[in-house]
Amino acid sequence: MNEKKPEKDNRDFYDRISQAYDLLADASEQEARRVCEGLLDAKPGESILEIGFGTGHSLLALAKAVTSTGTVHGIDVSSGMRDVAQARIEEAGVADHVILRIGDARHLPYANQSMDGVFMSFTLELFPLEEIPSVLSEIKRVLRPTGRFANVSMAAVKPGESPSLLERSYVWMHQHFPHIVDCQPIDVEQLLTTAKLRVVETKQLDIWTMPCLAVKAFVH
Repeated sequence: MNEKKPEKDNRDFYDRISQAYDLLADASEQEARRVCEGLLDAKPGESILEIGFGTGHSLLALAKAVTSTGTVHGIDVSSGMRDVAQARIEEAGVADHVILRIGDARHLPYANQSMDGVFMSFTLELFPLEEIPSVLSEIKRVLRPTGRFANVSMAAVKPGESPSLLERSYVWMHQHFPHIVDCQPIDVEQLLTTAKLRVVETKQLDIWTMPCLAVKAFVH
C-alpha cells in the first residue's frame, strides 16, 4: 500500500525545489508537455485551467493560444512555484489574462461549467491512487458540456510488456520512499473511463525508457 503524503509535505517539497525545477525536470518533460498542449488545442477567447502549473511553461503557451480575448487560470499547491511562474508570465507580457492561485485540485475554487479546457502535465500521478477519482470529478464539474481535458502522465506498462530496469527501480522507490519519489505510473485511460470522461485521442511517449501517455478526453 502506498503511504499517503500530507499535502503540506508536497507544498514544502515543491517550494524548496521551485528555483531549480527547470534544471531538474523541464528538459526531460518539455517534449511530452508540448504534445499534450497540442492535444488540448486551446483557441482564442477560451477559458483554460492548468492544474499543477509548476514553473509556468505551459501557462505561456496556453496564454498565447487563447490570446488577450481569453483567460488562463492556474492552480498549484506551491507558492514557490507560483512565484517563479508569475515572474515568467510577467516577463512574457501575458499576465493581464493569466490568473494564478494556490489551492487543492481535489477542491477546485472555480464555478461549475466555467472552463472550456483543463490541462495537466505530470501532475495527476502525484496524487495517491485513491484520490485521483476526486480530482477527475472536480475536473468534470468545472468543464463546460463541450469542454475537453488534456493530460500527460507517467503510464503503466501495458499487459504483456516488460518494464524497463529504470521503471522497475522507479516504482520500487515510490513504494518504499514516497517522500523522495512522489509520482507513480498510472493507467490513465482506465481512470478516465471510470470517471466517465470519453477518451478520444492518445499519444504514446517515453522519458528515459519510462512510458508516458498523453490523452485527450471529453466530458460527453
